[in-house]
Amino acid sequence: MFATIAVGVALTLLFLAPRKFFVPGTFVATTVMIVAALLTRGFPRKRGASLRGVLLGILSAAGLYGVFFLGNYAVHSLNIPGLGGAQESTIYSLIASASNRLYLQVGVLLFDAVGYESFFRGTLQQGLQERIGGWGVVPVSALDAALHIATLNPLWVATTFLADIVWGITYYYGRGFASSATSHFVWDLAIFIIRPIQ
Repeated sequence: MFATIAVGVALTLLFLAPRKFFVPGTFVATTVMIVAALLTRGFPRKRGASLRGVLLGILSAAGLYGVFFLGNYAVHSLNIPGLGGAQESTIYSLIASASNRLYLQVGVLLFDAVGYESFFRGTLQQGLQERIGGWGVVPVSALDAALHIATLNPLWVATTFLADIVWGITYYYGRGFASSATSHFVWDLAIFIIRPIQ
């Protein structure tokens, strides 16, 4: 419980901090996640990444990118109040800014994927899976989305829930951290650096 509170506080402070502190704040928040995961569940029992898990992660990232591409088209076509290009640009510019060098962008995205997946999947979801199976994906995704309410950006909250569902399913069927962390990192690279959807 203490680990979840610590992660919640770290994320809330990250989202409330001025934009110029987002990248260093992300390193701090994800470090809190990694430490919380290690203190709660220890090192993963399965060491190493299986080829199957990595491939599932890459396929999962590609599928999630496709969903975001179609979702972006729908948001722009339907002109849904409160959702739109300005909010997307705000999210993308936090990391993929000209003021952030490429190595820093890749580093923060790698740390982000490892931190989130070690805590939200490797700790919270794994603990729930042992009790309720694959349904553990839903409450963990809802918790992460709820923490993103502090951004005051409904698009970020909704997309966080959707992405977490996909990464949770990937973790469940990939049987471990390698699949969901690969998916998270590859998707982050695609959506923030390689081909942002706008």
